[in-house]
Amino acid sequence: MEVNLSPTIWETVLELTKLAETKCTDPTLWAIEVSTTLNSAAVDLPSQELANLLVAHIFWDHNVSSTWKFLEKALCFRLVPNVLLFALISLRVIPNRRSQPAAYRLYMELLKRHATELTSDIKSSCNQMINSTVDKILQLSKLFDVPASEPGVFVVEFIFSIVWQLLEASIDDEGLLAFTPDKEFKWILETRYMDLDSHDKNTSHQKRLQSANTVMAIDLIGQFLQNKVIFNILHLARKSMPANWRRFTQWIQVLVLKSTALRKSQVLTPETLVQLIADTQEITYKKCKTLHMQKFNEVTMYGPLASSSSLCHGTSYSSLWLPLDLVLEDAMDLSQVHVTSAIDILTGSLKTLQAFNDTSWKDSFLGLWMAALRLVQRERDPIEVPVPHLGTRLSMLLSIVPLVLDHLIKEEEIALTAKIDCSIGKEQSPGKRSRDLVSCLQSLGDYEALLNPPESVISAANQAAAKAMMYVPGINLEDTPINCSGNLHHLVVEACITRNLLDTSAYLWPSYVKGPSEQISVSVPPAQALGWSSFMRGSPLSPLLIDALVSSPASSLAELKKVYEIAVQGSDDDKIAAATILCGASLVRGWNIQEHTVYFITRLLCPPVPADYSGNESHLIHYAAMLNVLLLAITPVDCVQIFFLHGVVPQLAGSLMPICEVFGACLPNVRWTPTTGEDLSAYTVFSNAFQLLLMLWRFNSPPIEHVLGDVPRVGSQLTPEYLLLVRNSHVVSSESIWNEKNKRTSVTDLGSSFSKPVYVASFPKLKVWYRQHLACIASPLSGLVHGTPVHQIVEELLHMMFKKISGEKQSMTSGCSASSGTGEGTCLGPKLAAWDILEAVPFVVDAALTACAHGRLSPRELCTGLKDLADFLPASLATIVIYLSAEVSRGVWKHVLMNGVDWPSPAANLSNVEEQIKKILAATGVDIPSLFAGRNSPATLPLPLAAFVSLTITYKIDRASQHFLNLAGPALEALAAGCPWPCMPIVASLWTQKAKRWRDFLVFSGSRTVFLHNKDAVVQLLKSCFTATLELKSTSISSNGGVGALLGHGFGYNLDSEINPIAPGILYLRIYRSIRDIMFMREEIVSALMQSVSAIVCNGLPRHRLEKQKKAKFGMSYGHVSLATALTKVKVAASLAASLIWFGGLALVQSLVKETLPSWFICVHRAPHDEESGVVATLGGYALAYFSLLCGSFAFGVDSSSPTSKHRRKMLQYHLEFIASALDRKISVGCHPATWHAYVTGYVSLMVRCVPTWLSEVDAEVLKRVSRGLRHWNEELSLSLLVAGGVGTMGAAAELITEIRL
Repeated sequence: MEVNLSPTIWETVLELTKLAETKCTDPTLWAIEVSTTLNSAAVDLPSQELANLLVAHIFWDHNVSSTWKFLEKALCFRLVPNVLLFALISLRVIPNRRSQPAAYRLYMELLKRHATELTSDIKSSCNQMINSTVDKILQLSKLFDVPASEPGVFVVEFIFSIVWQLLEASIDDEGLLAFTPDKEFKWILETRYMDLDSHDKNTSHQKRLQSANTVMAIDLIGQFLQNKVIFNILHLARKSMPANWRRFTQWIQVLVLKSTALRKSQVLTPETLVQLIADTQEITYKKCKTLHMQKFNEVTMYGPLASSSSLCHGTSYSSLWLPLDLVLEDAMDLSQVHVTSAIDILTGSLKTLQAFNDTSWKDSFLGLWMAALRLVQRERDPIEVPVPHLGTRLSMLLSIVPLVLDHLIKEEEIALTAKIDCSIGKEQSPGKRSRDLVSCLQSLGDYEALLNPPESVISAANQAAAKAMMYVPGINLEDTPINCSGNLHHLVVEACITRNLLDTSAYLWPSYVKGPSEQISVSVPPAQALGWSSFMRGSPLSPLLIDALVSSPASSLAELKKVYEIAVQGSDDDKIAAATILCGASLVRGWNIQEHTVYFITRLLCPPVPADYSGNESHLIHYAAMLNVLLLAITPVDCVQIFFLHGVVPQLAGSLMPICEVFGACLPNVRWTPTTGEDLSAYTVFSNAFQLLLMLWRFNSPPIEHVLGDVPRVGSQLTPEYLLLVRNSHVVSSESIWNEKNKRTSVTDLGSSFSKPVYVASFPKLKVWYRQHLACIASPLSGLVHGTPVHQIVEELLHMMFKKISGEKQSMTSGCSASSGTGEGTCLGPKLAAWDILEAVPFVVDAALTACAHGRLSPRELCTGLKDLADFLPASLATIVIYLSAEVSRGVWKHVLMNGVDWPSPAANLSNVEEQIKKILAATGVDIPSLFAGRNSPATLPLPLAAFVSLTITYKIDRASQHFLNLAGPALEALAAGCPWPCMPIVASLWTQKAKRWRDFLVFSGSRTVFLHNKDAVVQLLKSCFTATLELKSTSISSNGGVGALLGHGFGYNLDSEINPIAPGILYLRIYRSIRDIMFMREEIVSALMQSVSAIVCNGLPRHRLEKQKKAKFGMSYGHVSLATALTKVKVAASLAASLIWFGGLALVQSLVKETLPSWFICVHRAPHDEESGVVATLGGYALAYFSLLCGSFAFGVDSSSPTSKHRRKMLQYHLEFIASALDRKISVGCHPATWHAYVTGYVSLMVRCVPTWLSEVDAEVLKRVSRGLRHWNEELSLSLLVAGGVGTMGAAAELITEIRL
């Protein structure tokens, strides 16, 4: 570089240097003299110009050992910038190291002596110009693709470049470049060979020196990596520049595998070098001075999952997986439609808990399996309910959970293939998750109490065990009958083997097959399997074969594909048979192929246009019989719930809408007569499709949710538009569930409309009806004009409904008469399309209800007429429900007396029902005396509700009425629950008279209504959930706490044939979606959490030991067991609170983080008792930190795979800005100082350890502010935050490392 100062001073310095060389002057005296000369000339030191002058002078005309001593003294006396000098020397020496081995040796010696000085004084103002100069010389910003504008960033890049240059030189010297992935240098642009006088060169000596230099360069790389400060600087490069670090480590691996010089090293071995660059290496700290969240986690991370002889009693380590139990049980709520698949929800939850619990994947998998097994065991001996849950729970255990594990294992395989670290924090070795799954499943057999199979699957479990016996050496199937007793472990293992998560060596695990059982005998193979074998060999679909295929599940995708092909291409009879087979056992019990069955059924509801089709009408008309078979088969709630679990609700809605549009426009004389014998009309197909479509969104929600409050209830966003929006996003997304499924199953026939976007505008008839639906909810009915087609249809329908009423001549729509005429004989109703009838139904019901209110129709006539309308067009039932629900919510109709004369009377058992409700509430710790006190007035209901409940009890409880009950039952429950107390007990009483065997279920449903009318009841239930889980006091459910106390053992009976007490967690999961003001739950859950922490400390630790606990470290000190137990309970309490907030929806999580928590910290709280204040405050802070971050992780995911992760940055940025402002004292906190200290350190520590990728999404300046605030509390944590912050905070992290000299 050119020197821009006065030539006189630099000529003087150069002459002094030459004179010193000639006279062999002591380098120290030379340095003093040069320093004096420059100071007298007012030259700032260290001087860039002097560095350029010395390097230009020495290389190569004066390259002797004495001049190198001048360079060293210039460094020692800080006459020259060290980084600039090394940059200039490296550019000259390293390319010429072969021809100038002595210079290369001296360069490395100089670097070895002064390496630690490279990180000093990086904030000096004069260093900015020096750094800029070095950046230009070495092209750091360009080669690293990170601007070296900050001093800290420059230091990281400079040191990384120096080490990398040595690495490239060593690779080149040993001729190993061909073994590197890219086969080109990053730093050594060219190698220069200088012509030296042959008399001055000893070739043999030079080769020995070159070889020694290579060894020394490798030693120097090892010494850099072993130096704490430099290692920590390089660690920043690994964290913030992963692509560059990956390339660097690839070159290191070449050195490890191929270098002979490395093996000659006396200070470094290949194993040591590998360990130094391993991703498991972290920044090394001084001894920690303060306790932070890592210690909080360490003390709760002892021991494996607690062995469970029951449904996981006790607040043990296994209770840390309690959120999984809650997620699984919440998915069993049959009244709720889930758009997101249970696979995605469970995958995200398991990832989150694995990170926060800091466990191996083996323990994580085991936690999931045990939670799923508990889910099944809670339904072993249930009370009788309209819709059994056991089949859905088995699907969760044997289909959904294996798919979750399959997803996680494939995720690891993909990440390893792409050489991307997919784990949270630590890199996984190839196949680690797969091996952990094998180990987990081997351990699962030890939990025998959870493996006892329900009666309905005993046969399948025995068959699985018998199949394993076939692989046992020494068993001859021809000579030895196989008698095996299986359990759920055998079904779980079989499910994993079928999905290639295990191989058949699992059959040979010790004690996997327990041996013969005299009670149970199983033939292998089962008779049903022969049916599938015959089918695959080409046997025609005879009635016997069809029955065999319907009653037994398919065992492979190939079998399902063949059935699907027949359904699309076969004859009409074969189409019906194929549809029946798909919806048989393969759907309900075909756990190993269930996702494929769901896929094919959904595809079949939208069949492709036949190649030879030429008609003008929709091709769906020709599939009517097959479509009706599919619709009837999947409409039962337990079947449609399977579609919910697999997350295909949007796709199912997209398949149903075309069916509704086409068949709803057909006249009723369009009929079919399948070979099965029934008479099939367009009304029937339309009604079945329409009712199923309505089940896919919350059409039966009380309309009051549309007019009360600013925040909709959980799940109320489900509309046809929303469902199609989600469906279309799946279609166009390369990551959609269908594309992923096609990759796994090789299903490629996507040529139909099934793979194209669909919009509500594509279905004009449906769109018109939906607008009317919304209008009916929003305002009273209006707009019926006399003489219009709609009015004429209304008149015809009223005539059909009330044709038996004589003597009435005027039209009901005029407000006077009950009918337009008496009519004679049987009236078949208007011959109109279904959509036209549905448009008129609200006006029909309004006229009939008005007539009843004015005494022109008796209640019995009203209900009979409504039933006739629903029988005429079953789809009209949905519109009847919508209208009646809307009218009840408006509160304009009079109450009618349920006296047993005009309307049915609940008096026979109303008091008993109310008493049972009180008993259920008392068992969960809820006491609302005012709700039941002093009510002596007769039972009344709003007229629309009375009409609705009276209509429902006119139907028989049989298979023929199942579709009606599926639609009307949840709607009636939701409507009655939204009405004032005691409407729901009255409805429950009426129905218990109708269906005595459902009494307990109906009473339980009635008990849920209490929480919709009384916030205090919700608060009491919340507290009961915490109390039961944490074992704070004995309850009627359990005195042992944990999952068993929170969720109980299901709806079963005790020895006295009385229903077991309902667990508080079960009750909460069944009511929280109906709470109108869900936002008030934020403060209540936070309050319950903090009260629980105080109770844990006060009740769990003896008072005389509290002071010792406060002083004790989190190690094996006095009282360690009690403290560890308390900490575990605090963590369980926080995870329970996080789960409850998460279930409330994304808006609730966001408001918690942005509003509730900041307000809580700012407000002044009542301090606990003096003796316990420190412990309670500290644990309370840790609990809040764990709670808030875990809650956010559940909602937004720990990585970017969650659809909601896009909302995470804004939420996190807001909360960290609040923390930074409080640390900067711009905001005053009113809580206990220990609570605030514990919260901040705990929150940051958890982010760094569990979700470090989040920090790269936050503005770097905010992270720096938080880090500065943390320094006076915990320097190590302050640094960890900056390290995890990525490239944006890399400079600040480097500055902190050099400042505290870690």
